Amino acid sequence: MTGTITHDPPPTAGGRQGGPLIVTEDTELLDDLLRLCAAAGATPEVHHSVPVARPAPPPDPTGVATSPAPAASGRRSGWETAPLVLVGDDAARRVRGAVRRRGVVLVGRDQDDSGIWQRAVEIGADHVLMLPDGEQWLVDRIADVAEGVGRPALTVGVIGGRGGAGASTLACALAVTSAREGLRSLLVDADPMGGGLDVLLGGETADGLRWPAFAASRGRVGGGALEESLPELHSLRVLSWDRGDCVAVPAQAVRAVLAAARRRGGTVVVDLPRRIDDGVAEVLAQLDIGILVVPAELRAVAAAGRVAAAVGMVLRDLRVAVRGPYASGLDDREVARLLGLPLVGEVPVESGLLRATESRRPPGTPSRGPLARFCRGFWERALAETDGRGGSGS
Repeated sequence: MTGTITHDPPPTAGGRQGGPLIVTEDTELLDDLLRLCAAAGATPEVHHSVPVARPAPPPDPTGVATSPAPAASGRRSGWETAPLVLVGDDAARRVRGAVRRRGVVLVGRDQDDSGIWQRAVEIGADHVLMLPDGEQWLVDRIADVAEGVGRPALTVGVIGGRGGAGASTLACALAVTSAREGLRSLLVDADPMGGGLDVLLGGETADGLRWPAFAASRGRVGGGALEESLPELHSLRVLSWDRGDCVAVPAQAVRAVLAAARRRGGTVVVDLPRRIDDGVAEVLAQLDIGILVVPAELRAVAAAGRVAAAVGMVLRDLRVAVRGPYASGLDDREVARLLGLPLVGEVPVESGLLRATESRRPPGTPSRGPLARFCRGFWERALAETDGRGGSGS
């Protein structure tokens, strides 16, 4: 179990950060926290109470100037400089008088101890975490600081309201447009029965790993290693399926891969199947925005309503994009009203799209085409929203 108290996590700059600071005298808890740090690839600093700032080194009597780095670090303790602080519940009283800072997590074990929330407030913690339930969340947070990430990727899922709605086409166009705008971009094919988005991008023979290679993943996946291992097509990275036997990718592996992708920043676009299994639920849990693509016909709207109900159980921010031609009495606003969802807009018809796909040019390739303009407008609005609320994005 995890819970948020007040603050956002501390901002981190690019480049690798130091490891987290652990404050506890509970040996059993310390063993667990060290194990989770190892799983996240981080080396922590451990103290029984708030570490005391080391004094700045004395001036060199020879008159030779010393390096400014040790002097600067000598004036601040690990409590102030660590990118993440993990305080055992046993140590809450000992850190009560410490300087308030962001990035403090109070870690406990007793699920029935309601007093832990009061102790978290007293030490200015951002989060309360209970082990063992919150282990995966904590591994991901530790991995974030170990890799020195800034804001996580703005992650968008695209799903069809019915078969043939054009969700894969829109997903590809969004990713291609994001890459063309200079953002680090990853396109994820979450539908093993869809034939492979690398085919739609004209890169089915490109070197790189596909989903089956990650089926055995356990725990953390490195964001940099993931990015470098995937095929690069049209200036973006693509995680798709191969043409071999269908391999089931466990939900744990899906979670680890998507968490690694988000840690790299930029944008992640996921092409979703309409069935919701454990793996897809893991993807939905990591999305910032979902786009439901709905053809403007009554049967499609009815089918989309069932999809929206299932997706909405996991994803809070689900929006609708409408495709024409329109049935009598329908327009994009009416479709959105019937579904009770915010309207992204009308997905434009792009002439020559089928011929372009057959000639190995992905959707959204003409930068001045209507589909590219639609996608560019979506990214501008979505990124401005996340900037405004201090959320993810890049």
